[in-house]
Amino acid sequence: MTSITTTCRDISELLPAAQTACRLLFQECFKAGIKNIFITETYRSQERQIYLYAQGRTRPGQIVTWTLDSNHKSRLAWDIAVGPPQSLYDVTTLNRVGTIAHKLGITWGGDWVGSIDRPHFEVKVNWKIPAGYKLEGKLNVPTNSKGQVQLIVEGKPKEEIKVTQTWNPESPTMKTEAENFITQAVKDGIIQESHLKDLQNGVMTTDRLIGLYITIQQRRN
Repeated sequence: MTSITTTCRDISELLPAAQTACRLLFQECFKAGIKNIFITETYRSQERQIYLYAQGRTRPGQIVTWTLDSNHKSRLAWDIAVGPPQSLYDVTTLNRVGTIAHKLGITWGGDWVGSIDRPHFEVKVNWKIPAGYKLEGKLNVPTNSKGQVQLIVEGKPKEEIKVTQTWNPESPTMKTEAENFITQAVKDGIIQESHLKDLQNGVMTTDRLIGLYITIQQRRN
């Protein structure tokens, strides 16, 4: 049994309609250029809801929920947050996501009166994908601030690949960007430090750099 202090961020714990709605929302956000959002909670047991409701009331801390009857426990709701460089609950970004949710028939907590909850999204059990939309490919939905939303569609360029055949080792900006990315992957234990040294020593080929970038992204998934 999951502890009441443990947050569930697994989309598969949602009901099918909510899983699809959540994925569609992240897909459409990606297409709109919003890639630094991530899941902070999906399913929440009634016991955990009671525990969270007590915070700021009978337990120390700030109030984090206004109800004992959340759709999180019905497996029909999910919360998100915003990754760097924005703040965790950047209002501008959450408002943009909320606007996209409107188009998809997804309820957004930012529309609620009296208890605005911008990170919160939910659907009814009978929600369907609106006309004109569909899930288009392999989607990566991050569950922490280090990830980025990614969409890979067969037959189309992989939009998440920033280092392309135009890689130029003589370009300071491009070299710095690539070096920072690989440095972080080394710190995260995803790749060996020898790759970073090869880049710094100027022996990293364009093809190898692209392959390395793809490998890192796949392992983050």
